[in-house]
Amino acid sequence: MDYLHDCLVNGVESVSEARLDLRGTPCPVNFIRCRLALEHLPPAGRLQVDLDCGEPEAMVIPSLRETGYQVEIVLKHEAWLRLQVTHGKT
Repeated sequence: MDYLHDCLVNGVESVSEARLDLRGTPCPVNFIRCRLALEHLPPAGRLQVDLDCGEPEAMVIPSLRETGYQVEIVLKHEAWLRLQVTHGKT
């Protein structure tokens, strides 16, 4: 399981920084999991997302931006990348 899930299960109500590994997760499930994780973060919170290159990258990044999130690629490997996602308005 991921860090955010562990915090929610253990009763931590507010997590300011969380990490989500979505490598191998198909579209649109990866976008949905990002949105659900972001709903549990405070307005100033950050979510790091590991995501496959290709279709997931092409679909998730624009979709998050269109829904008001700031998305930055902080690390890029050959097969996957790491995003940092924050609320558009802090």
